[in-house]
Formats: sequence, C-alpha cells, structure tokens
Amino acid sequence: MFPEVKAAGHTTRSTPRPHIVYQFKVDKDGSGVAYSIEKRYSEFLALHSELGIKEFSLPPKRLLVTTFLPWAWADDALITERKAGLANYLANLLKVPQYRHNPAVQAFIGPSLESLSRPPLEFELEDALPSTLSRKTAEDLLELAATTAGGPIAAAYYPTWTTETNPPSKINYSKFDILFVGAKSSGKGTKIVLSVGGWSGSGLFHQIAGSSSNRSKFVANLAALVSEYNLDGIDLDWEYPNSAGSGNPYGSNDSANFLTLLKALRTSLGPSKIISATTTDLPWLGSNGSPLKDVSAYANELTYFNIMNYDINGSSWSAAPGPNAPLSNACGTSSQPSYTAKAAFKQWTAAGAPASKLLLGLPLYGYVYHSSKTTLAEFAEPTESVDDPLSVPAEPANDKEGQIRGANRRIAVPEDAEPAADSGEPVEIELPEAAVLPEGLIEPEVKAEPETNTNEEEISVDSTANLSKWWGQAIPFNILVASGALVKNSSGSYVAGPGYTLVQDQCSDTPFLYSKTQTTVVCYDDTHSLADKAAYALSSGMAGCFTWSLDQDDGVTLQNAIRQALGKST
Repeated sequence: MFPEVKAAGHTTRSTPRPHIVYQFKVDKDGSGVAYSIEKRYSEFLALHSELGIKEFSLPPKRLLVTTFLPWAWADDALITERKAGLANYLANLLKVPQYRHNPAVQAFIGPSLESLSRPPLEFELEDALPSTLSRKTAEDLLELAATTAGGPIAAAYYPTWTTETNPPSKINYSKFDILFVGAKSSGKGTKIVLSVGGWSGSGLFHQIAGSSSNRSKFVANLAALVSEYNLDGIDLDWEYPNSAGSGNPYGSNDSANFLTLLKALRTSLGPSKIISATTTDLPWLGSNGSPLKDVSAYANELTYFNIMNYDINGSSWSAAPGPNAPLSNACGTSSQPSYTAKAAFKQWTAAGAPASKLLLGLPLYGYVYHSSKTTLAEFAEPTESVDDPLSVPAEPANDKEGQIRGANRRIAVPEDAEPAADSGEPVEIELPEAAVLPEGLIEPEVKAEPETNTNEEEISVDSTANLSKWWGQAIPFNILVASGALVKNSSGSYVAGPGYTLVQDQCSDTPFLYSKTQTTVVCYDDTHSLADKAAYALSSGMAGCFTWSLDQDDGVTLQNAIRQALGKST
C-alpha cells in the first residue's frame, strides 16, 4: 500500500513576501488517518529538479505580472488548475517505488513538523500571492506593466485652457507615454490621467481629506469620471498639505489625511490605474511642520510622485535673476540647496520613496527679470547644508509658485465645500463647463516688427526683442522663440537673438539671456539643460520625466530632446 494524497485547499503567507501555499491531505500508510501538509509551487519545482523526473511533469509555469509588479494576479481557474495538478503529480510520484522510498520524497510528504525543520526556500515569482482581480483587470495590468517596463516615462501636462489654440487633434501622441489630461483614443498607447487641483485649485483639499464623508464623495466622483471617460488614472495636485500655498486653509493633520485619501482612492480604482501626486523637491510637511521622514506608506498607494523641480526662483518674487529649475548646486553657493533635481532625488529616496516611482518635472518656460545683471546673482553663501536631506529652508522656494505652473486647474471644486469637521453634506465635484485662463496669464502682445528708431547708435536695440511687457512674469519657451530673443539654428539648438547674450550658468546648469540695453534677463531651460536633467533621471533610476506644459514647446523640439536623453525614440 502506498501513501494517498488529496488536494485540500490553499492559503496565503506573508513571509518572505506575500505568496500562495497549497494544502494537501496525506494518508501515509493507507489507514484512513490523514494529516495536512502545505507546499509552495517552487518547492515542487525544487523536488522535481532534485529527482530528475522524466516520466511525468508538473503543472506548467505561468508568466505572472509579478515579473513587473509586486501585487501579482492569478485567477481562480489557475489556482484550481495548479492545485489539482500538484495533487496529481504527488499521486503519480508515490506510485513509483524508486521515488516513493526516496528520502527527499519522504521528507516532502512528511507531517508539517518534519517539513518545518528544513530551511526555507527563497521567494520565487511563481509563488506570488494572487489577488481577486478579474482577468480583464489583470490584462490591463499587463498592458500597464508593458508600458512601464518598456523604459523611462516621457510625460507632460496638457492644460485645459490651451484646447482652443492647441486642440487634442493636433497633439503628436507618439511623443508622450502619459498625458496628465488630454484626449482619449490617440492610437499611440498614450495613458490619459485626469489631474485635480493646482496652485489656485487646492483650496478644498484640506476639507475634503479631513472629512470621511467628503473623502467618500470625492473618491466616488473621481471613480465615476475614470469609468465614464475610460481614463487611465488620477493625478492629485494638492499644493500643499500643511502649507498655505495660494492662501489655502491647512492643518497639521493634512499629510495623514492625504494618505487616508490615497488609500481610499486606490481601493476604489484598483491596482491597475495610475495614481500620482505632485510634490515639491522636499516631502510633504508632517504634523510638526517639517518634511516627512518616511513616505513609504504613500509609495504603497501611488504610482508616481511628480516632483515639480521648478519655480525655484521667479521674477515676481526673486530680487535678482536665479535658476528656475536647477539641476544641482554644483558650486555649493546656492541659498536654497534643498531645491535642485539632485537634492530632490536624495530627499525623497531618503524618505522611502522608490526611485522607480519618481517622475522629475521639467519646465518648458522661464522667467523674465527687469534687471541689468549678467550673472545669476541669486547664488550666494549657503544658509544651510544639504547634508541633511530633509532640512527646510527658512523660506521655501515654492511658497509663491503659481505664475504658470501653479495655475494648473483641471476640475472645479465648489466654494461651499464641507468644512473639515465630519458633518453635513459631502463636497460635490464637477467638471467645469469651460476652462478659464487664470488672471495674470494673458500673453503680452509680441510685435511682428520691431519698433523703429532713427538714432543710429541704438540700431542694435531696434532689432532686439522687446520683452518689457513680460517683466515679472513667466514666459513660455515658444514665445521666447517667437519674440526673436531666441533663434533656432540649423543644428536644432537655440542661440541668442539680436541684442541678447546667451550664458550658461555652470553652478545650476541653467541657460539665461541678458540684454543690458533692454535691462532684461531671462532664465529658462533649453534642449541642452532639459536633456541634462532627463539624463540624470535616467541614470539615477527614476521612472522618467514630465513637463509643464506641452503647449509651451517649440513644436516638439524640447520634448524630442528629453526623449532622446531618456533613450527613447524621437
């Protein structure tokens, strides 16, 4: 009489990583008295390999999503198939005397106490914990995994107020892996993510996140939008938890409430949808007013952290010209060393954000200063050390953000929102009937012809782009080109237009233009500086880059430079 084995069920274990365990009943001597054993699929693989069995085989391996993602899927059919197949494998094995009496087999089918004496095997992908996802959702996950596994992400924001001048039909979707708001069915595989909030649109996040009823209503409305418009996810642009931002209400519990909101949204949308959140170069402020030192719980819910490494200096609040989006503090002389791309990477990863979930923000605009400076004088003796990656400058650089980037407003949130206390009706969220260009962003007129001047000593001024109407404002890159301040040459690079001098600030890797006669300085980013930042994102293992915003590009010249630096086709 040989032992009998029957499939009894399955369960899950969390160590060393979540995995599935198959349960069997073993009647070792045919007495009718059975005991239970639990085995992983990988343990069967190890036994099969040790015995060198040729007569029969195990249930086949399956390529699971765990190859790419930690929350693998396996449907009930696969579990049932594998469970029955493993029981059948053991039954066949025990019918053959040479295998039945093998010590390795005897140990394998021994009671649990015997098996526990053996050292545990390393985790194998084939043991991955299955979820309750449907096959359709799992297929969506595979599609998402294929996108993210195909290389770094090249994403962009698409502001709603540009739809008339830059309609969805004119967008070259092949240049973007993700658009934060845009048109669906591009035919290019572009993921479309709806962005909610913005600098002037973050006023109600404090109330929404702080109330369970508001959170529930908010999440339900977002989920309905994702379903109705077949969107690929949601981007939450709260600027910023526990910070006034654009004069918004805030409180010490904001970051904790934000995490609760993210968990609710992830539960509602499921693991296949993108959920991203915009950030500054430093983690969100905790209850003590300092940057969070552990954001791993946020990373569990988020697909991407969108790091807005721009608006570090701006002409409406900086006394002297400074870099808009510094790559690094290479000279060690910045008064804001925590606000660079390299510092942001260090600060977020030190707080537990995986590099693979960080998207580095790149600006397609600059700032125009009324200044006679010929250097970026903002660089001064440091007031703090970047050795502490979570240190906070006395006056955070982004507290006055909003000239261009800060106004990214996509969904209107009504003004009569529920207060933080959980009472009354929840907040209603609805799409605006029409996008409104925020105040202060009306483009100054760019004259087609320069002003005439009969003074021969000022002829050079006559042909110089007059950017005086842009003093104190952000200026799109394509307007710099249209104005003549920048000129695209035959190699695809941009050089200074008549009357301007182009300089590269080596400390921050920032190009800037100046004209003494026009008393104008423009700090911006071009193909070279953007490529440098994209190359850094690639080399550091970040998920990729996004731009604010695609309508400010000179066609797709800047986007192509970014894609090329990321190793993507142009």
